[in-house]
Amino acid sequence: MSISKNRGFVLVVLLALVTMAGSCNKNVNPESPDDPADSAEMKLVPPSENKIYHAAFPDFGGTEDMVTSERIKEFESLAGKDIVWAYFSNNWLPEAGGIVFPRQEVQVIHNEGKVPFIRMMPRSGFDEGGPDPVYTMQKIISGDFDADLKQWALEAKHTPFPLLVEFGTEVNGDWFPWNGTYNGGDSKTEYGLPSKYDGMERFCDAYRHIIKLFRNEGVKNITWFYHCDVYSSPETEWNTKAGYYPGDDYIDWIGVSVYGIQEPGEDWREFEEILSDQWDKILKISPAGKPIAILEWGTIDNDLGQKPQWILNAVNSVKPGGRFFPDIKAISYWNENFDDTRLRIDSSPESLAAYKQAVSDDVFVSGAVFGR
Repeated sequence: MSISKNRGFVLVVLLALVTMAGSCNKNVNPESPDDPADSAEMKLVPPSENKIYHAAFPDFGGTEDMVTSERIKEFESLAGKDIVWAYFSNNWLPEAGGIVFPRQEVQVIHNEGKVPFIRMMPRSGFDEGGPDPVYTMQKIISGDFDADLKQWALEAKHTPFPLLVEFGTEVNGDWFPWNGTYNGGDSKTEYGLPSKYDGMERFCDAYRHIIKLFRNEGVKNITWFYHCDVYSSPETEWNTKAGYYPGDDYIDWIGVSVYGIQEPGEDWREFEEILSDQWDKILKISPAGKPIAILEWGTIDNDLGQKPQWILNAVNSVKPGGRFFPDIKAISYWNENFDDTRLRIDSSPESLAAYKQAVSDDVFVSGAVFGR
C-alpha cells in the first residue's frame, strides 16, 4: 500500500526445539544459538493441517513505521484473535539514517510475541509517480549501497529470532519508484538480456543482489517474500507480476495485495471477484508453487454498508470450501484510516463484528512454524 494511494491475549508462538533428525519441516525454537553461523536456516513454513496464518499491519501510522506494543495489543483486542506477524515499513529516509536495520521496531514486535515482518522500502521520501532521487535498482545492482546493506544484514543475523522480509512492496504498481516504469520501462537494450524488459530485469537483479549479499554474510534467520499487487499498473507486457519475480531459488513466499474500494464512489467489487480475475497469473509466478499470502487486504464501506459482508465473503473464499482453499496460507489485514479511506476493521461496529466473526474460525492460527 502506498502512503497516498494504496495505504495501506499475547501470542504464544507454537515453536518447539526439534531433536529428531531427518525432518525438513519442523517446529524450531525462535531463539538462535549464540553463534548464528552455526545455526540452521529458519524459514517460515505453512501451518499444518491446512490452517491459515492470521496477521496484520496493526495501524503503525501513515509512515507505516510507528511501531508500538500498544498498537499491536489494540488490534488483537479488536480482532479477538492474536496475530502471527506485525507488518511494518523500513523506509530508507536520509534524515533517519538511510539504510538502517530497524532494531527497536523489531524488538518491540518480538517482545509482544509476534514475528517481525519488515518491508524494505528503497525510498528517500514519500513522493509518488516518479523515480527516487537516491535509490534506483541500477545503483543497488552496482553495489552503491553494499556497505549499508551488509551492516543491515549483520544486525539481522545477530537478531536471536526469525524475521520475515520483503523488498520492493507492490513492485508492479507505478505508485512506487522501484516499479519498472522508472527503471527501464519498455526498453530491452539498456540493461541485461535483450529478451527481457529492463525495468523488470533490474528489479529482479536488485532483489537477487540483496539476497546474495545476505547469504554471503551468513544470514539464516530471514524468510524472503516477493510482494506484488493483484493488478499491475500499467497493465503492459513490461510490467507483469511474474516478470519481477526473482525466482524460486531466492524467494520463500509469494505475497499479494487485494483491496476492494479505497475511495468513495468507486465501483464495488468483491474480494473473490478481484482475486479470481488474476488468480491464474498469480499461481504461475512461482514454478515451484511457493506458498501464497495475502499480505494486504481491506476495503472501505460504501453507501449501502456492504463492508461487513465484504469481509465475511473475503475470509470465506480462503477457508475450506472457498475458491482459494487450500492455496492461501496466510492473510494479513491492512488496518489503517487516512483521509476518506477508512480501512480499519473498527470503521463501524458492524465491520468490527464481521471481522471478529470471520477470523474466529479455528482455521486461522496465531502461532508461527519455522523449518528449513
